[in-house]
Amino acid sequence: MLAQAVASGVLSLLRCRAGGPLCSSQLTCYVQGRENHWQSSLLALGAALPMRAEPRKKKKVDPRRDQAMKDRMRKKLKKLEKAPQELIPIEDFITPFKYMDEKRVRATSPLSFEESERRALLMKKWSVYKQQQREAEMETIQSLLKAQEKALNELRLESEELYQAAIQRDDSLFPFEREEPMHTPPLPKYEAPEGKCNDVTRVYTQ
Repeated sequence: MLAQAVASGVLSLLRCRAGGPLCSSQLTCYVQGRENHWQSSLLALGAALPMRAEPRKKKKVDPRRDQAMKDRMRKKLKKLEKAPQELIPIEDFITPFKYMDEKRVRATSPLSFEESERRALLMKKWSVYKQQQREAEMETIQSLLKAQEKALNELRLESEELYQAAIQRDDSLFPFEREEPMHTPPLPKYEAPEGKCNDVTRVYTQ
């Protein structure tokens, strides 16, 4: 139907071009006929024709081959289930062999006389500082023990029951926290530098 309508339109245009009094009437009929939505213009002729394409054919699959593929997959899955689980090595606990070489010794540069004397004087000052700190702590502890003993004696004269309650062990004093003496005293207003970190952690997939 569409091809016939297009062909009739083309013939009418050719007749109009040939010249004659019927050209205007035929042109108006052609224009009126184009208003029908079942017809299309000559410019849209290529897009208006239906595409006569054949649907894509499905590939024929051999059922034996498909079943054999499924059986192979089942066998692989059974082997994976029976195999023991591989443990991921912890590289932090493994010392590289290059660090276990006994010949690998870091060479220390010899110190100058001024540097060795400065370090020796610094160690003497540090030892004197720690001795004075220990003596001050011992004096403080002795004074506290004397004050405690005097207070307990006065409390015993007032009431024996309060004295017995005061000398009971206090279990709430624990956990006991204590800071060990450091090799060097901390520096005031010291800010540690922020270093760069390269993440070289290996990722294992099972």
